Amino acid sequence: MKIFIASDHAGFQLKKELIQFLEKEKKMDIQDFGTDSEQSMDYPDVVHPLCKSLENQKDTLGILICGSGNGVCMTANKYPFIRAALCWNEELASLARKHNNANVLCLPARFINYELAKNMVIEFLTSDFEGGRHEIRVNKIKC
Repeated sequence: MKIFIASDHAGFQLKKELIQFLEKEKKMDIQDFGTDSEQSMDYPDVVHPLCKSLENQKDTLGILICGSGNGVCMTANKYPFIRAALCWNEELASLARKHNNANVLCLPARFINYELAKNMVIEFLTSDFEGGRHEIRVNKIKC
């Protein structure tokens, strides 16, 4: 599985730690869409390239990080093929995949610590969409 990841300046440190964990411990293929420092920047500048790259990728999920998680989540959900979920605990991350077939996990860097973020990422990446009644609901999301 390939993982696309991006953050704004507020999520930069958390993103660095998660990349290290995913590459070194989980041996995952990571593509980092930026940002590359804690210098203030606009989150849509990294969200748009990540989302556009996800459109035709199978077996690829995204992780977006900003201060509250709201900005990256709102931007990502503008794309009709993105189902981005703002999560702040492990159960929500798991349910986002199982019940909503989310393909992007959004994390609020200013409100969670690394251990919690790592556990949410693990849940998100290891949970599978359950389909069934959930698939009917997910199919109704499109306008």
